Amino acid sequence: MSTPAGPAGPRPAPVTGPDRTAPDRTTPDRAVSVTGWGRTAPTTARLVRPGSYGEAVAAVRGCGPRGGIARGLGRAYGDAAQNAGGAVWDMTGLDRVRAVDADAGVVVCDAGVSLHRLMEVLLPLGWFVPVTPGTRYVTVGGAIGADIHGKNHHVAGAFTRHVRSFELLTADGTVRTVRPGSDLFDATAGGMGLTGVVLAATLRLVPVRTSLMTVDTERAADLDDLLARLTATDHRYRYSVAWIDLLARGAATGRAVLTRGDHAPLEALTGRARRAPLAFRPGQLPPAPRGLPEGLLGRRSVGLFNAFWYRRAPRRRTGELQRISAFFHPLDGVPHWNRVYGRGGFVQYQFVVGLGAEETLRRIVERIAARGCPSFLAVLKRFGAGGPGWLSFPAEGWTLALDIPAGLPGLGPFLDELDEAVAAAGGRVYLAKDARLRPELVDAMYPRADAFRALRARLDPHGVFTSDLSRRLAL
Repeated sequence: MSTPAGPAGPRPAPVTGPDRTAPDRTTPDRAVSVTGWGRTAPTTARLVRPGSYGEAVAAVRGCGPRGGIARGLGRAYGDAAQNAGGAVWDMTGLDRVRAVDADAGVVVCDAGVSLHRLMEVLLPLGWFVPVTPGTRYVTVGGAIGADIHGKNHHVAGAFTRHVRSFELLTADGTVRTVRPGSDLFDATAGGMGLTGVVLAATLRLVPVRTSLMTVDTERAADLDDLLARLTATDHRYRYSVAWIDLLARGAATGRAVLTRGDHAPLEALTGRARRAPLAFRPGQLPPAPRGLPEGLLGRRSVGLFNAFWYRRAPRRRTGELQRISAFFHPLDGVPHWNRVYGRGGFVQYQFVVGLGAEETLRRIVERIAARGCPSFLAVLKRFGAGGPGWLSFPAEGWTLALDIPAGLPGLGPFLDELDEAVAAAGGRVYLAKDARLRPELVDAMYPRADAFRALRARLDPHGVFTSDLSRRLAL
């Protein structure tokens, strides 16, 4: 076993207003404006940044009557890591990679370590994180709390499938070792931080020979063509995702660019890449500008972009070598890319419906296109079997995620209608991206919600762990 050291990587964002920087251990706690990545529902909370397990225990015991919630790097889109009038615990002060077993492919790390930092440490050793979402700037604790998924869910499942154990600080101040198969594990996996504060975790890793990806790209003419391609050939690829044009209508409804790949073998590399096959070289562009006008991403401009993007993609290309960062996290190269939606922010709406509910998916895509929702960041994936997490989002079927400017007229009622259609089909929306779901739909979408509430009532009778999301959805 070896214990790597070094800088912990990115700091949390966004914490807005004059108190943007989280207080350190020598700074008194102070009220700050806290929001999700979508920047749609800011609230004010007392921000605390523990730097040790002992300080985390003290923070939980001293949270006050409004309770508290753990927060990582601020990439939950909605209000899951906010707590109006209460405490928010910035867990990025717990940022040590404690040990790596480079023979067995196991890492032990604090919950505040980012996936970016794990990649920096693990790739030179020939290992990769088991699951990564569209950003590497999420913490391990956040990955467990949201039970994040990635482009490999159809073969690898969600993040907590690869967690061997984690240390959980519960409401009574006890630190418990939690393992798969227990109710507490299943409630915490996707439980949005409401069962306790994850302090550390032990993860299984994926072996790789290089830090590049070999990628196949193809165009799908419409939604039926896309679903057929995914159904017929997705099993051949470890990673798969489709960008979908949600403004295309008529015969082109649901046209898409399908991108799939796997970790490149050593023999695919040449030149400099062959000499340093495991080098991790994420690129970065200048930050997105502040104060963009609200109407910049209108239907016409996004429609032109989508048409260009679709036609620019090759009809069929195989074996292209791409950096890991380009394949998994293209938006991470643009710091604060969420500013492009203007001051009003944006809603990211993601749902899943099961296999056999393709007609519901088709109707939703048609309704989005007819409504003219200006979304240029829309992706569709096929999920494999869901995991045991009581509030975990992934379930076998089709998931669609799209970004929509929050100021779009009539957006709230329109999304309410989509919620109803998703629930009627036995589907669900992703709580880590939500800031507006009506509470009466939670039990229909998450059948184990009552069991989750019962466990919370037993372990946390005084509501120590509380968030804006938990109050809004009565969780």
